[in-house]
Amino acid sequence: MQMVSAVKMRKAQQLEIEGRPYRDGLTEIIATLSNKIDSSHAKILQVDTSKAERDLIIVVSSNKGLAGSFNINLFRYILHEYPSFNNVDIITVGSKGSQFFGRLKDTHIIADFSTSNLILEASALFDFIQEKYFTGIYRSVIIIYNQFISTLRSDPTKKILLPLTFVNTTKEDQSKTDSIKGSDLIIEPSPQEILEEVLKSFIEYTIRGALISSEAVEHSMRMMAMKSATDNAVELIYQMTLLANRLRQEKITNELLDMVTAKESVEAS
Repeated sequence: MQMVSAVKMRKAQQLEIEGRPYRDGLTEIIATLSNKIDSSHAKILQVDTSKAERDLIIVVSSNKGLAGSFNINLFRYILHEYPSFNNVDIITVGSKGSQFFGRLKDTHIIADFSTSNLILEASALFDFIQEKYFTGIYRSVIIIYNQFISTLRSDPTKKILLPLTFVNTTKEDQSKTDSIKGSDLIIEPSPQEILEEVLKSFIEYTIRGALISSEAVEHSMRMMAMKSATDNAVELIYQMTLLANRLRQEKITNELLDMVTAKESVEAS
Protein backbone atom coordinates (compact mmCIF):
# COMPACT_ATOMS: atom_id res chain seq x y z
CA MET A 1 0.00 0.00 0.00
CA GLN A 2 2.95 2.31 0.61
CA MET A 3 4.18 1.90 -2.96
CA VAL A 4 0.68 2.26 -4.42
CA SER A 5 0.08 5.46 -2.44
CA ALA A 6 3.45 6.86 -3.57
CA VAL A 7 2.51 6.32 -7.23
CA LYS A 8 -0.93 7.90 -6.76
CA MET A 9 0.59 10.86 -4.91
CA ARG A 10 3.04 11.55 -7.74
CA LYS A 11 0.19 11.31 -10.25
CA ALA A 12 -1.87 13.87 -8.31
CA GLN A 13 1.16 16.17 -8.06
CA GLN A 14 1.67 15.91 -11.82
CA LEU A 15 -1.97 16.81 -12.46
CA GLU A 16 -1.59 19.92 -10.31
CA ILE A 17 1.60 20.97 -12.13
CA GLU A 18 0.07 20.40 -15.56
CA GLY A 19 -2.94 22.53 -14.63
CA ARG A 20 -0.91 25.62 -13.74
CA PRO A 21 -0.67 26.99 -17.32
CA TYR A 22 -4.45 26.70 -17.65
CA ARG A 23 -4.95 28.55 -14.36
CA ASP A 24 -2.52 31.29 -15.39
CA GLY A 25 -4.25 31.57 -18.76
CA LEU A 26 -7.66 32.00 -17.13
CA THR A 27 -6.27 34.65 -14.79
CA GLU A 28 -4.76 36.55 -17.72
CA ILE A 29 -8.00 36.42 -19.72
CA ILE A 30 -10.00 37.66 -16.73
CA ALA A 31 -7.53 40.50 -16.19
CA THR A 32 -7.71 41.49 -19.86
CA LEU A 33 -11.51 41.43 -20.04
CA SER A 34 -11.89 43.26 -16.72
CA ASN A 35 -9.84 46.14 -18.13
CA LYS A 36 -12.13 46.46 -21.15
CA ILE A 37 -15.62 46.05 -19.70
CA ASP A 38 -17.63 46.57 -16.55
CA SER A 39 -17.14 43.17 -14.95
CA SER A 40 -20.22 43.65 -12.76
CA HIS A 41 -22.34 42.85 -15.82
CA ALA A 42 -21.53 39.16 -15.41
CA LYS A 43 -24.60 37.36 -14.06
CA ILE A 44 -22.58 35.40 -11.54
CA LEU A 45 -21.52 38.73 -9.99
CA GLN A 46 -25.05 40.13 -9.88
CA VAL A 47 -26.56 37.65 -7.43
CA ASP A 48 -28.35 39.51 -4.63
CA THR A 49 -27.16 38.06 -1.31
CA SER A 50 -28.24 41.01 0.85
CA LYS A 51 -30.96 38.96 2.55
CA ALA A 52 -28.93 35.76 2.81
CA GLU A 53 -28.08 34.53 6.30
CA ARG A 54 -26.51 31.15 5.57
CA ASP A 55 -23.15 29.94 4.30
CA LEU A 56 -22.52 26.88 2.15
CA ILE A 57 -19.31 24.98 2.87
CA ILE A 58 -17.81 22.16 0.86
CA VAL A 59 -15.79 19.70 2.94
CA VAL A 60 -13.27 17.62 0.98
CA SER A 61 -12.41 14.47 2.93
CA SER A 62 -11.44 10.93 1.90
CA ASN A 63 -13.47 7.87 0.99
CA LYS A 64 -11.09 5.49 2.75
CA GLY A 65 -9.23 5.35 6.05
CA LEU A 66 -5.65 4.36 6.88
CA ALA A 67 -4.48 7.86 5.96
CA GLY A 68 -2.99 9.01 9.25
CA SER A 69 -4.33 12.35 10.49
CA PHE A 70 -5.68 13.41 7.08
CA ASN A 71 -9.33 13.61 8.12
CA ILE A 72 -8.72 14.38 11.81
CA ASN A 73 -6.74 17.55 11.06
CA LEU A 74 -9.38 18.71 8.58
CA PHE A 75 -12.32 18.11 10.91
CA ARG A 76 -10.53 19.78 13.83
CA TYR A 77 -9.88 22.84 11.66
CA ILE A 78 -13.54 23.05 10.59
CA LEU A 79 -14.82 22.74 14.16
CA HIS A 80 -12.47 25.56 15.15
CA GLU A 81 -13.65 27.77 12.28
CA TYR A 82 -17.33 26.94 12.83
CA PRO A 83 -18.16 26.46 16.54
CA SER A 84 -21.82 26.43 15.51
CA PHE A 85 -23.47 25.10 12.34
CA ASN A 86 -26.80 26.87 12.83
CA ASN A 87 -26.35 29.05 9.74
CA VAL A 88 -24.30 26.61 7.69
CA ASP A 89 -25.22 24.05 5.06
CA ILE A 90 -22.66 21.38 4.22
CA ILE A 91 -21.71 19.56 1.04
CA THR A 92 -19.43 16.60 1.70
CA VAL A 93 -16.92 15.21 -0.75
CA GLY A 94 -15.78 11.84 0.56
CA SER A 95 -17.62 9.33 2.72
CA LYS A 96 -15.53 10.08 5.83
CA GLY A 97 -16.83 13.65 5.90
CA SER A 98 -20.39 12.47 5.44
CA GLN A 99 -20.04 10.01 8.32
CA PHE A 100 -18.41 12.54 10.65
CA PHE A 101 -20.81 15.44 10.13
CA GLY A 102 -23.77 13.09 10.00
CA ARG A 103 -23.08 12.19 13.63
CA LEU A 104 -22.89 15.81 14.83
CA LYS A 105 -25.89 17.70 16.13
CA ASP A 106 -27.32 20.72 14.31
CA THR A 107 -25.49 19.93 11.05
CA HIS A 108 -27.35 20.03 7.75
CA ILE A 109 -25.80 18.03 4.91
CA ILE A 110 -27.55 18.92 1.66
CA ALA A 111 -25.47 16.78 -0.72
CA ASP A 112 -22.68 14.24 -0.86
CA PHE A 113 -20.23 13.76 -3.74
CA SER A 114 -18.08 10.67 -3.29
CA THR A 115 -16.91 9.42 -6.68
CA SER A 116 -13.40 8.50 -7.78
CA ASN A 117 -13.41 10.66 -10.94
CA LEU A 118 -12.12 14.11 -9.97
CA ILE A 119 -13.03 15.80 -13.27
CA LEU A 120 -16.64 14.61 -13.26
CA GLU A 121 -16.89 15.31 -9.53
CA ALA A 122 -15.64 18.89 -9.93
CA SER A 123 -18.03 19.55 -12.82
CA ALA A 124 -21.05 18.13 -11.01
CA LEU A 125 -20.14 19.96 -7.81
CA PHE A 126 -19.81 23.29 -9.63
CA ASP A 127 -23.18 22.87 -11.36
CA PHE A 128 -24.79 22.11 -8.00
CA ILE A 129 -23.32 25.04 -6.06
CA GLN A 130 -23.98 27.44 -8.95
CA GLU A 131 -27.65 26.49 -8.92
CA LYS A 132 -27.81 26.93 -5.14
CA TYR A 133 -25.95 30.25 -5.15
CA PHE A 134 -28.18 31.79 -7.83
CA THR A 135 -31.18 31.34 -5.51
CA GLY A 136 -29.67 34.04 -3.27
CA ILE A 137 -30.02 32.08 -0.03
CA TYR A 138 -26.28 31.87 0.66
CA ARG A 139 -23.94 34.68 1.64
CA SER A 140 -20.93 32.71 0.48
CA VAL A 141 -19.78 29.36 -0.86
CA ILE A 142 -16.57 28.09 0.73
CA ILE A 143 -14.46 25.02 0.03
CA ILE A 144 -12.34 23.55 2.85
CA TYR A 145 -9.68 20.97 2.08
CA ASN A 146 -6.13 19.84 2.85
CA GLN A 147 -3.67 21.95 0.83
CA PHE A 148 -0.66 20.00 -0.46
CA ILE A 149 2.61 21.81 0.32
CA SER A 150 5.13 18.98 0.26
CA THR A 151 5.24 15.25 0.85
CA LEU A 152 5.75 15.85 4.56
CA ARG A 153 3.60 18.96 4.99
CA SER A 154 0.01 19.98 4.37
CA ASP A 155 -2.37 22.54 5.86
CA PRO A 156 -6.17 22.64 6.11
CA THR A 157 -7.22 25.52 3.86
CA LYS A 158 -10.37 27.56 3.33
CA LYS A 159 -11.11 29.25 -0.01
CA ILE A 160 -14.08 31.44 -0.87
CA LEU A 161 -15.53 30.36 -4.22
CA LEU A 162 -18.47 32.76 -4.24
CA PRO A 163 -18.92 35.68 -4.22
CA LEU A 164 -15.94 36.34 -6.45
CA THR A 165 -13.66 39.00 -5.00
CA PHE A 166 -10.65 38.87 -7.33
CA VAL A 167 -12.05 40.77 -10.32
CA ASN A 168 -10.05 43.84 -9.31
CA THR A 169 -6.80 42.45 -10.59
CA THR A 170 -3.44 42.62 -8.86
CA LYS A 171 -0.36 44.45 -10.16
CA GLU A 172 1.05 41.12 -11.28
CA ASP A 173 -2.07 40.35 -13.30
CA GLN A 174 -2.04 43.91 -14.65
CA SER A 175 1.53 43.57 -15.88
CA LYS A 176 0.56 40.51 -17.87
CA THR A 177 -1.94 42.52 -19.86
CA ASP A 178 0.06 45.73 -20.39
CA SER A 179 1.22 44.58 -23.81
CA ILE A 180 -2.34 43.74 -24.81
CA LYS A 181 -4.10 46.74 -23.35
CA GLY A 182 -3.10 49.17 -26.05
CA SER A 183 -3.78 46.84 -28.93
CA ASP A 184 -7.05 46.33 -30.73
CA LEU A 185 -8.76 43.10 -29.77
CA ILE A 186 -11.64 41.48 -31.57
CA ILE A 187 -13.71 39.63 -28.97
CA GLU A 188 -16.60 37.42 -30.07
CA PRO A 189 -19.39 36.89 -29.26
CA SER A 190 -18.99 39.66 -26.64
CA PRO A 191 -16.67 40.46 -23.73
CA GLN A 192 -19.55 40.08 -21.24
CA GLU A 193 -20.46 36.59 -22.44
CA ILE A 194 -16.85 35.47 -22.53
CA LEU A 195 -16.17 36.86 -19.06
CA GLU A 196 -19.21 35.02 -17.71
CA GLU A 197 -17.94 31.70 -19.05
CA VAL A 198 -14.34 32.36 -17.98
CA LEU A 199 -15.44 33.17 -14.44
CA LYS A 200 -17.38 29.92 -14.29
CA SER A 201 -14.39 28.02 -15.65
CA PHE A 202 -12.19 29.66 -13.03
CA ILE A 203 -14.48 28.56 -10.18
CA GLU A 204 -14.73 25.03 -11.57
CA TYR A 205 -10.96 24.85 -11.94
CA THR A 206 -10.52 26.08 -8.35
CA ILE A 207 -12.75 23.24 -7.19
CA ARG A 208 -10.85 20.74 -9.31
CA GLY A 209 -7.53 22.04 -7.98
CA ALA A 210 -8.74 21.65 -4.41
CA LEU A 211 -9.81 18.05 -5.08
CA ILE A 212 -6.45 17.22 -6.69
CA SER A 213 -4.52 18.85 -3.85
CA SER A 214 -6.58 16.97 -1.29
CA GLU A 215 -5.97 13.70 -3.10
CA ALA A 216 -2.21 14.34 -3.13
CA VAL A 217 -2.27 14.97 0.63
CA GLU A 218 -4.36 11.86 1.22
CA HIS A 219 -1.96 9.58 -0.65
CA SER A 220 1.03 11.29 0.95
CA MET A 221 -0.33 10.68 4.43
CA ARG A 222 -1.36 7.15 3.56
CA MET A 223 2.13 6.49 2.21
CA MET A 224 3.68 7.76 5.46
CA ALA A 225 1.17 5.80 7.55
CA MET A 226 1.97 2.62 5.64
CA LYS A 227 5.71 3.28 5.96
CA SER A 228 5.28 3.74 9.70
CA ALA A 229 3.25 0.54 9.87
CA THR A 230 5.91 -1.32 7.87
CA ASP A 231 8.70 0.00 10.10
CA ASN A 232 6.74 -0.96 13.21
CA ALA A 233 6.10 -4.43 11.80
CA VAL A 234 9.81 -4.91 11.01
CA GLU A 235 10.74 -3.79 14.53
CA LEU A 236 8.10 -6.07 16.03
CA ILE A 237 9.35 -9.03 14.00
CA TYR A 238 12.91 -8.30 15.16
CA GLN A 239 11.89 -8.09 18.81
CA MET A 240 9.76 -11.24 18.59
CA THR A 241 12.57 -13.12 16.83
CA LEU A 242 15.01 -11.96 19.52
CA LEU A 243 12.61 -13.10 22.24
CA ALA A 244 12.05 -16.47 20.53
CA ASN A 245 15.81 -17.04 20.22
CA ARG A 246 16.31 -16.07 23.85
CA LEU A 247 13.61 -18.49 25.02
CA ARG A 248 14.98 -21.21 22.77
CA GLN A 249 18.49 -20.67 24.11
CA GLU A 250 17.17 -20.72 27.67
CA LYS A 251 15.36 -23.99 27.03
CA ILE A 252 18.45 -25.58 25.49
CA THR A 253 20.59 -24.38 28.42
CA ASN A 254 18.13 -25.84 30.95
CA GLU A 255 18.07 -29.16 29.12
CA LEU A 256 21.88 -29.30 29.09
CA LEU A 257 21.97 -28.51 32.80
CA ASP A 258 19.47 -31.29 33.47
CA MET A 259 21.59 -33.75 31.47
CA VAL A 260 24.80 -32.72 33.26
CA THR A 261 23.11 -32.94 36.65
CA ALA A 262 21.70 -36.38 35.84
CA LYS A 263 25.10 -37.63 34.66
CA GLU A 264 26.82 -36.37 37.81
CA SER A 265 24.19 -38.06 39.96
CA VAL A 266 24.68 -41.38 38.15
CA GLU A 267 28.46 -41.18 38.49
CA ALA A 268 28.23 -40.28 42.18
CA SER A 269 26.08 -43.32 42.89
